[in-house]
Amino acid sequence: MKKQFISLQKFKLTTGQIDRRQFVMSALAAGVVLPSALTMADKAMAAAPNKGGIMRYGVGHGSTTDSLDSGTFENSMMTNTGMTFGNHLMEIGSDGQLRPELAESYESSDAKTWIFNLRQGVEFHNGKTLTAEDVVATFDYHRNEDSKSAARGLLTAVTSIKADGPNRVIMELNAPNAGFPYIVSDYHLLIKPSKDGKIDSQSGIGTGGYVLQDFEPGVRATFKRNANYWKEGAAHFDEVEMISLLDTAARQSAVMNGDVDAIDRVDPKTVALLARVPTLEILEIAGTLHYTMPMRVTSEPFDNLDLRLALKHSIKRQELVDKILLGHGSLGNDHPISTANPFHASGLPQREFNPELAMKHYKASGHSGTIQLSASDAAFAGAVDAAQLVAASAKEVGIDIEVVREPSDGYWSNVWNKKGWCTCYWGGRPTEDWMYSSAYVDDTEWNDTDWRSTPDAVKFNSIVKEARAELDVDKRRSMYEETQRLIADDGGAIVPMFANHIHAVSKTIAHGDNVAGNWSSDGGKFAERWWKA
Repeated sequence: MKKQFISLQKFKLTTGQIDRRQFVMSALAAGVVLPSALTMADKAMAAAPNKGGIMRYGVGHGSTTDSLDSGTFENSMMTNTGMTFGNHLMEIGSDGQLRPELAESYESSDAKTWIFNLRQGVEFHNGKTLTAEDVVATFDYHRNEDSKSAARGLLTAVTSIKADGPNRVIMELNAPNAGFPYIVSDYHLLIKPSKDGKIDSQSGIGTGGYVLQDFEPGVRATFKRNANYWKEGAAHFDEVEMISLLDTAARQSAVMNGDVDAIDRVDPKTVALLARVPTLEILEIAGTLHYTMPMRVTSEPFDNLDLRLALKHSIKRQELVDKILLGHGSLGNDHPISTANPFHASGLPQREFNPELAMKHYKASGHSGTIQLSASDAAFAGAVDAAQLVAASAKEVGIDIEVVREPSDGYWSNVWNKKGWCTCYWGGRPTEDWMYSSAYVDDTEWNDTDWRSTPDAVKFNSIVKEARAELDVDKRRSMYEETQRLIADDGGAIVPMFANHIHAVSKTIAHGDNVAGNWSSDGGKFAERWWKA
């Protein structure tokens, strides 16, 4: 807690929220001796952000099917775009902690009724002042029963949302959920201006640090700094340009040549090469990012549990970590909960390559013939190679897998969540319930395994609802450990590895001591949090 407190005071000092004397007094109160407090103050002030310049960012995602409707955001190009021109009620800070954003404060006495008190004086880019009606209209858009928003599943527990005056929003849930403030920070729930109780989902108007100037789906997005941005010490660049660079080699060349100032999704195979470039810094963050191969359990042959288990036991996970991640990550265990999550099931036996067990389940499935696995490096760097390794290890068991190479453009709209088995990635979520609500509960649009109605899926959904309302930490831990077991043993998700976020950043770009790992690119907020050195 002391470290987090000092980090927060440094942030306030460098952003002008407190002066040098106030920082030193805060440090002394926290138990730091005077000489160290003075040194900390000097270093923090020396690292204060500069204003100005253009930031050019090469993003390893983007599609011609992308839309400014935040409910459809499905890749980091759009996540970053939304975070750049918009804000949410809550946010995950660069230190990984939840904190208010457009909500100045929040409260609940029973974890069922949540009150969000909005900041006053915040303006949208069109000049409209933020009110509670904008928040209500935004949330109603996503939770409408006809909505196709990926956030709809996150909000099914919300039974009512209403404005209580111009700056106060009250949300009622159908059951207590202690983690609900995390949910409203989801990147889909970007607050937009309303008119007559409705929002224009396709508008690029928000309250963020930058005003969207131009948007070409699958190509680029350009922004100019919002001169009236409400957040102090943020949004330092004059202009920001995000460029979709799907090809790994092209993205790498762009940052090496200085055509862009930073890139995300650095291929682990090229980390050592980029690290030798004197103008670049390698920024690597461990978090909840995981690479998956979802099997849709309602599609043949994946509707057969024995077949799913045969495939899970036929994968050499360590080989994938070694050859695809080159050690820049860790083993997965067929569930989405990372060791960075508070209730990771550390006691769950690690699934390993087991040809005898794989063969036993495969014979029991009664399946014969080729199984198709759709793959594209749009999912993650090395996804096609990973699929080939899976096919090779499965062949040792007697399972024939055909790797189908899919085009990168349109992958997320044409392949993922549609074809029976494919490669995928998930940025993960800071809490178990948020991750489940995003991709595993029965009422979310993004349940990419379609695991909803098996007996274990029904049990899983029941436990998730109970765990939301359980305030006893030990009981909650036991519940979440059980949910991870159910997904691993019955679900359609193959989760072989967790990966680090790897970026290559020009040394002309600076950032704070902490860089968030909840998403790539400092939680999608690089434009707001970084500056020209």
